[in-house]
Amino acid sequence: MRRCDVDRLDPTRSWWVPAVVSPRRNWPGAPGCRRGARFLVDCATLSASRERFDPFDSRLTCLQWIMRHRAELERQLPGAPVRPVRLDRWLLGLE
Repeated sequence: MRRCDVDRLDPTRSWWVPAVVSPRRNWPGAPGCRRGARFLVDCATLSASRERFDPFDSRLTCLQWIMRHRAELERQLPGAPVRPVRLDRWLLGLE
């Protein structure tokens, strides 16, 4: 799903997404970024993304996905923990 498609999600539900924060400037997970840059995780490519995301219907299912893919995520996104966040709060910059 793309960020511009967020209005297609049911607004009465809480949606969860895996997210990551850049631990340093020019981080290998997102070359050219600044320290503290926030990214969603594209579940298809396991890479940091500003546009693509895959929403989960609960924190538990999001966390289970993260745990199942943790080795690949650590290789793709070195030095930055991936965590589940509520999509609405992430979009508002509260997470």
